[in-house]
Amino acid sequence: MAFVRLLLALFVLLAALPGRAASSPAQQTSPLKPLTVYFFDVGQGDAALIVSPTGKTVLIDGGPPEADEALVPRIRQLVQGPIDLVILTHPHLDHLGGLAKVIQAVGARRFMDPGFDHPSEAYRKLLEVVGKKAGQVMTPTPNPSAPETLLTVGLGEGATLSVLWPRTPQDAFLDNTRSDVNANSIVAKLTYGKTAFLFTGDAEPETEAYLLRKPIDFTSTVLKVAHHGGRHSSTAPFLAAVKPQAAVISCGADNDYGHPTEEALQRLGATGARIFRTDLQGEVLAVSNGTTVTLTPKKGGSKPTVVPGRVTGPVATGPLSMTHKAVPAKGTHSEHKTATPASGTSGMRYVSLKGSKVFHREDCGTLERAKTKERTVYTSRTAALRERRPSEDCDP
Repeated sequence: MAFVRLLLALFVLLAALPGRAASSPAQQTSPLKPLTVYFFDVGQGDAALIVSPTGKTVLIDGGPPEADEALVPRIRQLVQGPIDLVILTHPHLDHLGGLAKVIQAVGARRFMDPGFDHPSEAYRKLLEVVGKKAGQVMTPTPNPSAPETLLTVGLGEGATLSVLWPRTPQDAFLDNTRSDVNANSIVAKLTYGKTAFLFTGDAEPETEAYLLRKPIDFTSTVLKVAHHGGRHSSTAPFLAAVKPQAAVISCGADNDYGHPTEEALQRLGATGARIFRTDLQGEVLAVSNGTTVTLTPKKGGSKPTVVPGRVTGPVATGPLSMTHKAVPAKGTHSEHKTATPASGTSGMRYVSLKGSKVFHREDCGTLERAKTKERTVYTSRTAALRERRPSEDCDP
């Protein structure tokens, strides 16, 4: 399979590439070759840029469509030449919306997403751009010659990025979850010395529970909180395994979903982690020297916070073989599906809150928790799509 061959070459190719990132202030002044992660303020969405000690660059997600106006020039400030690897954790609009223009503006040597099909026009258009602009396109398929190992990308100076989930076809995609698209988000752990960053996309409770059955060391200095601080993810058992010293929540000010929720904040608070929120503090800069991580929010008047790293061993601690009932891989890039979503003729109504750009199923819990009661009701999904985009909370 072409993508497997491309994937097998990923580690070698990235390791061979020269660094292309523009020097950050920390890189100019510190002899410790810092690793830097920029958690961008993209509103209600996710986007983070990793700059390795040798200048390798990895962009994880690209925020919603309205974020690209600010995201593109910010990426241009930080990256010289094509991004080494662009990762789309899952094909929802608040994660893929800005990627097409970023890739068109600066280029991408490689693009990776879960290979999980989502019948979205925005996703289809992104794949068209990727096909024309990205050097290689791949999914996180385990190495066929060593299927029990994690796919790991070397970023230089000992920094590595390991993909923990998904692992098709070795492990089948999760299905029958609250949101299968979210549940099959790419989950990746970035490790540098004794420090680590865990990126979770919009992973669901089922994702967290399934991963906890794996022999993986989840201990991480910084956690990128799943699903913008939604109430379902960041379960207590998962947080107990991660043991984060700091947690970054990427969400929009006064968003329709009430993110971050009080339930998630309480669970995060119970871990003792220092919480950073892009809706309140803007972009968050995290710099690791291999021993500690210094986090600095762009606004809010907060002073830099230094947290210690506690990673002591490899990410995987044993064989990873553990599968559930077989579910075929959906919509890989070599056979991408273009199915059209149901038009909503089954009697379900769809609702948009006043001032919102999205619509929900009428039984969505977000509507019950919404502060405003002013809303527009659509009798079909087709009618709602003419004026709004689907909510990522309930996948209407």
